[in-house]
Parts: sequence; structure tokens; C-alpha cells
Amino acid sequence: MLNFCSLYSGSSGNSLFVETENTKILVDAGVSSKKIETALENININPSYLDGILITHEHTDHVQGLGTFAKKYNLPVFVNQKTLDAMPKQKEKIDDKNIKIIKIEEKFEIGDLKIKPFSIPHDAANPCGFNIFKDNKKISIATDIGNMTNGIIKNLEDSIFILLESNYDPEVLKFCHYPYPLKVRIAGNMGHLSNETAGKTISHLMKSGLKQALLGHLSKESNFPELAYKTVVDEIISNQLDESSIKLGVASRDIPGNKIIL
Repeated sequence: MLNFCSLYSGSSGNSLFVETENTKILVDAGVSSKKIETALENININPSYLDGILITHEHTDHVQGLGTFAKKYNLPVFVNQKTLDAMPKQKEKIDDKNIKIIKIEEKFEIGDLKIKPFSIPHDAANPCGFNIFKDNKKISIATDIGNMTNGIIKNLEDSIFILLESNYDPEVLKFCHYPYPLKVRIAGNMGHLSNETAGKTISHLMKSGLKQALLGHLSKESNFPELAYKTVVDEIISNQLDESSIKLGVASRDIPGNKIIL
């Protein structure tokens, strides 16, 4: 068994859930501890049964509830050193024994999951995505990506499922109310991934066995779920691939999605 569920995904907060028969983990805790508890209850998961929390990077929309939640449930937090050092307010709430330092590109295990962090370009201390392996299945989580690199592509290949950032549409970004410096940051090489690039990436990954993809971390101001979905489908078609051969969805910003059985 390998299940995935997006609890929250968007520029206002992110938290994801992965489980096997024996292991349950969160990836990020970017909303309040109470909201995480509520989301887990909605999918019939007792937070006390979690085995740990993986952290991608220190931005508030990924760690807002981390310290409080980890402290309340006495949970291990798997994080690289630079990211830990960049979030002192969260760090001080976590018991020292529960801080598990991980290194980019070095695999580690939580229960029956094997996990590999990989580097991503984003304006944070040492941001990463994650490959998660169970038996012969590989799933990947990759958001907050300023530009798609060959290194990221290599790490994503052979995944059967991916949660991939599809943050903004360039035209909507251009005309939304964001201040100009923020628009430049979002579209820059250390910002976020556009719908079109997400579509190109998914098209490439379909050639190495990708069966399901969930578009995540959509901007509330510079994107729409329907537009992200259509842009990705159009890219798949333009690459002469069969769009019916992949299950494509869009992660909700505010409510837990359905569990995805992988």
C-alpha cells in the first residue's frame, strides 16, 4: 500500500500526507497546527500515529504550524541543517531529540519508506524536493521551483506519481495586483514554476512511466485551477502524447483532497 493525500497546497499554505501499511508522514506544515489536525481527522488519521515530518524549506507557507504541531505530538522533523538554521522560531519549539538532520542527495528511511531529498532552485536557504520509494514504486514531490533543471528532471524520472508545482500563468501574473518586484520574483529563476513548464515537465515524465500527476502550489492571484489544468493538457497534446493515459488533477488550496491510491 502507498497512499498520498494533499491536505493543503497553495501559496497560502502547504502540507501533504503519505502513508503505507506501517508508516505515516507529513511533508511540510505550512498552515496552523489546528488546521493540520482537522485535515488529518477528515481523512481518518490520528496525528499521534504520524512517524515524522519532512521539510522542503523554511518559508512560512511550508512551516507555519511546524513547531507547535511537532511539539504537541512529539514528532521527529527531518530537515537539512541550513533550512533548520533559517527557521529559528520553529526550531526552538522542537525538542532537540526530534531534530533529524538530512543531507541533499543522501537517502534515508522512515519506517518502510525510503526517501531521497534533491535540490531545487528557489530563494530559500537550501530548498529541496523529495523522492519517496516503497517496494518498486517511486513518487515525487516538487514545488517552489524557479526553473526546471536537468538535475530535477533526472530525479523525477521513473516516478509513477508526482505532485508538481504549477504556480502561475504569465499573462495572469502580468495583470494581477501583485507589486512589480513580487511579479519579478515569482517569474524569476529562483521563484516559481509556470503552468506551461509544468506541462512540459509532465509530458517528459510520461515517457518514463508517469501515471498520475497532481498540480500543486497554485497562486491565488496569478492562476486558476481550470487554466493550470488546461495548459498542462495542451502541452501533453502538443507533445503528441495521449492525455487519457495519465490521471491529472489539481490540488485544493483549502481542503484535503481524496486519498490517491498508488
